Amino acid sequence: QVQLVESGGRLGQAGGSLRLSCAASGRSLDNYGMGWFRQAPEKEREFVATISPGGGLIYYVDSVKGRFTISRDNAKNMVYLQMNNLKPEDTAIYYCAASQIGATRLVRQYAYWGQGTQVTVSS
Repeated sequence: QVQLVESGGRLGQAGGSLRLSCAASGRSLDNYGMGWFRQAPEKEREFVATISPGGGLIYYVDSVKGRFTISRDNAKNMVYLQMNNLKPEDTAIYYCAASQIGATRLVRQYAYWGQGTQVTVSS
């Protein structure tokens, strides 16, 4: 089992920056693709970014390309999401997830999920 705990979500301003962190325990993340997803009120959970176990493959949803950066530190069992130039439409609960498939955009391919952290961006 992999336990994931997100942190770093808070109220931010449009144009500002936030850094989300995801701490893993239970198992090493070395063999897991990691992803960030988000869910806004009354909307489905949406893929944001994913990174392969070694960090060599990274994918983003088009709406965050050039603004968000996913990274990982396997030695610390941590995954990060640096969010720059925030927009009100980035407001959502952000979830960290782990997949044995590797770097994937598909929700159903992630077996482990955190509880989420709230990001609110004011205009």
